[in-house]
Order: sequence, then structure tokens, then C-alpha cells
Amino acid sequence: MSRSRHSGDLLRHSRESGNPASFPSSAARKKRDSRFRGSDGFRLLLASLLIPSSAPAFGQSALPPARYAYAQLPDPRQEAEAKALMETLRCLVCQGQSIADSDADMAGDMRALVRERIAAGEKPEAIRSWLIERYGAWVSYKPPVEPLTWLLWAAPVVLVALGLYLARGRFRRKPR
Repeated sequence: MSRSRHSGDLLRHSRESGNPASFPSSAARKKRDSRFRGSDGFRLLLASLLIPSSAPAFGQSALPPARYAYAQLPDPRQEAEAKALMETLRCLVCQGQSIADSDADMAGDMRALVRERIAAGEKPEAIRSWLIERYGAWVSYKPPVEPLTWLLWAAPVVLVALGLYLARGRFRRKPR
């Protein structure tokens, strides 16, 4: 029988018998506890509990913003194309703002990407298609008409028609 298992059996036997003299002394308990506190396991456990609580402090990027995140293109025509496209793209962080209006770091990166691609001569629809392919149709304020979005496009028409039908019945004059 191993020593630790034997001492555990002895401790259990002494507690069952109720003899307080056979309990380990406080010095023996401190020595046993100090072995655990000084171990790498305790340090790892402590670090794993403290690091996630400090993670939000490291949420902001320390990198400088992208070149065209806050700077306009030198050509006014290209800048107008880029601005028009940026107003139709949703910020992935804010979700309620376009990338043209958002102050999020990711929106700045997306603005820079749009401006760089427009400056390189790429068409806005090609950039929109690439972003939709990369992030999904949700990134665009103008979702494409396809079988998956038919309900989205048809719902306003159906609801207006239903409202008109109900209003017609409500306002119809009753014969006297």
C-alpha cells in the first residue's frame, strides 16, 4: 500500500473513531498545503482564473488604423464611388451602422479595403460581391434576390396587401 493511501486510511479511521489526538497536526497540514501552493499546478490554476477576467482590457487593437480608414482618396470621383458603396455595407461590429458611419476598428479596415480596391480600378459591384462572398449576404443593406431571401422581399408586399384588405372590410358601409 502506498504511503499517501495508507495515511488517508489512517486519517479516515481516526476520524471515524473520534480520537482527536490522531488527527494530523496543524504543522503537518501546513507542510502538506504548502507543497500544493508552491506547485506549478496551483500557479496554472490561478493564471487560468485571472487571465480571462483581464481579456476585455486587451480587446482594443494597439495597431495604427489602415491607410485609407480615415483618409479620402485623392480622386473625387473614386472617393464618391467608395463612399456610395460604404454606405450600403453593414458594420460587422456595430451591426446597426454602415461602415461609413461606424468608428469600430473593423469598419475602418473595411473602409480602407473598399478605398484601396476602388483606387486599383475595381468596380463597386465586384467589391460588394467579394464582401458578400466573404462575410455573407448580411453584410449588405441590399440583400440579393434569391430563393433564400424571397420571403424577405415578399413580406412587405404581402403585409401591405393584407392591411388594405382588412381596412377595406372595416371601412365598408353597411346597408341600412
